[in-house]
Amino acid sequence: MGPSDASGLQQHHDAPSFYGWRWWAPGLSRLLAYSPAWLRYDLSAGLVLATMLVPVGMAYAQAAGLPAVHGLYATIVPLLAYAMFGPSRILVIGPDSSLAPIIAATVLPLAHGDAQRAVALAGMMAIMAGVVCIGAGIARLGFVTELLSKPIRYGYINGIALTVLVSQAPTLLGFSVEGGNALQRLWGLVEGITAGSINWVAFAIGGSALVTALLLKRWPRLPAMLIVLVGATLVVALFDLGARTGLAVLGEIPTGLPTPALPQVNFDDLAPLLLGGVTVAVVAFADTSVLSRAYAAKTGDKVDPNQELIALGAANLAAGFFQGFPISSSTSRTPVAEAAGARTQLAGVTGAVAVTLLLLFAPSLLSNTPTAVLAAIVMVSALSLIQVNDLKRIYRIQRWEFWLSMACLVGVVLFGAIQGVGLAIVIAVIEFLWDGWRPHSAVLGRVDGLKGYHDVTRYPHARLIPGLVLFRWDAPLFFANAEYFRTRVLEAIAASPTPVRWVVVAAEPVTSVDVTAADMLTELDNTLRQAGIQLYFAEMKDPVKDKLKRFGLFERFGEEHFFQTIGQAVNTYIKKFDIDWVDWEDRLLTKPSQMETSPK
Repeated sequence: MGPSDASGLQQHHDAPSFYGWRWWAPGLSRLLAYSPAWLRYDLSAGLVLATMLVPVGMAYAQAAGLPAVHGLYATIVPLLAYAMFGPSRILVIGPDSSLAPIIAATVLPLAHGDAQRAVALAGMMAIMAGVVCIGAGIARLGFVTELLSKPIRYGYINGIALTVLVSQAPTLLGFSVEGGNALQRLWGLVEGITAGSINWVAFAIGGSALVTALLLKRWPRLPAMLIVLVGATLVVALFDLGARTGLAVLGEIPTGLPTPALPQVNFDDLAPLLLGGVTVAVVAFADTSVLSRAYAAKTGDKVDPNQELIALGAANLAAGFFQGFPISSSTSRTPVAEAAGARTQLAGVTGAVAVTLLLLFAPSLLSNTPTAVLAAIVMVSALSLIQVNDLKRIYRIQRWEFWLSMACLVGVVLFGAIQGVGLAIVIAVIEFLWDGWRPHSAVLGRVDGLKGYHDVTRYPHARLIPGLVLFRWDAPLFFANAEYFRTRVLEAIAASPTPVRWVVVAAEPVTSVDVTAADMLTELDNTLRQAGIQLYFAEMKDPVKDKLKRFGLFERFGEEHFFQTIGQAVNTYIKKFDIDWVDWEDRLLTKPSQMETSPK
């Protein structure tokens, strides 16, 4: 065990109580134990982080269909909220490319072209996402996103990345298109190009920014996003390209910070906003939990997923009340903070303060920023989301999971981000149920030279005990697979080369039994008794036995029908029926030459 492992175990042992303030505000608790030696690292990392917070925040706001400045509002206050409530030391929270199409798909159809209405709708959506996250955290539902397997997550993330690329391509070319899903926007893009709608100045600046940002990714320490943003803004300002060529720029940025307020929306808007908020909560927490665990493993910390949910909810609430929009963890800014030497969330606080100073004292510096450059920044981030190598690996080792991933991708592209994520969740539930619905089972036999009893399909020369079926069931026994269990047991009896007297269920893998399965066992026992066959169990866990006692099955079968081990069941059967069976248990480790000379 390494030092980080020992540290993690110690922190887990000393974990604060759910009812204590330290559990609810782990960031504040960490601040009270802050080491002065960390200060210079956090301050410098925060300033480096600020060089990404500004361009990325504005770009993602634009991708979500909102005024760019609201991306800065959605950056500042959530960082402060997460610094207080977040359990992760260096996780960076803020606007995210994976949420932009979900926000746009929810807000824009309700806003009807009104920018201020879109801001209010996005703010309420963030509040709803925050309430969902906090409620899930209090209910200890932090495990839920673990139901989303990697192939499914890759599928909807790749679909979202493609949706972002298609939605931002027209802005990069200097025109706009209407449409809901990615295919409609792609068709609008093709129509715009063939109609000659391209603004070549926008394309030159945006395309140059895209290529430059991709090239600069080879040097991670360089602030690529800031370089292309500043470079393009200077070029536009020096040559007055906004006025002379019709190039779209941000224009005047409001000075100061927004005042906290509850967004005003119509009652009819609440249902679609709630649906969008739940979708955001699922996607944001799935990404946040993975990223949080990854960095916790590096630092040796123990991160409670329920704390992470509450912190993510608090950050979204803060964004919603301060004219922001739904936010998540950042897979691009968190590594920047780490590489810059961040020790705690004070790095994020420093970055938030730097963005605040920009809005208070120099917002005019951003007025000549071309929207084509912001589109390029979003596209660079979307390209980083696409998983290719992992999908190749999945295709090679588990092809059906690859096609599940493709189904999720197609769902997002065809039906939109919200419906696509919903489809991914449905597929995840079906996948989960399928594994339990048709689990592996095996008839066991004895293999010379191997200890224990093994699957006869893997060891065709395994020896079966006359009249005894050893049947192993590798899953919980519940309503979805109860009938399948009964069928497999009867098939094993029918396939036995000798008339069956006993069936022994090797029940160690069975972790639970529900009412439906209990009733099935009663029916199966009746069927077997009519055929003169006795049903027994071996290696059943005590909690499962306790359930059988509650269902009345333990008394029905009798304690003598439950064996501690398979070997005990086999030996009892052999003695009872005086079976001529050579037990190799004590001779497994004996060499063949020794076996020939040893006394029988």
